[in-house]
Amino acid sequence: MAFLDFIFGPKLYPAELSKEVQSLLNELINIGIKEDYLSERPGNGYNAQCRHVRTRAIGKRLDEIGGNKLMQWAYARVSKKAGKVSASHLEYAWTDVGQWEA
Repeated sequence: MAFLDFIFGPKLYPAELSKEVQSLLNELINIGIKEDYLSERPGNGYNAQCRHVRTRAIGKRLDEIGGNKLMQWAYARVSKKAGKVSASHLEYAWTDVGQWEA
């Protein structure tokens, strides 16, 4: 196992949660592309701090599954797929979610 970890990096989540993690990641990327992680006004899916409510729930679940390392991995995927501006919005939207540190 150590050899595979060396080649591919350590596994960030249990294999049995792979489908859930991929589903959460796809949803997160779609939010970044089709909506945004932040809004100018609260309401309609955004909390009082104008952060996307579902985005924060996804972050909490990713934190439960794999902590900050999994959240960092998801953040990097968002940056690649949805762009750096979306990733910077995600960084702020996840403030105070689990162990999140950008």
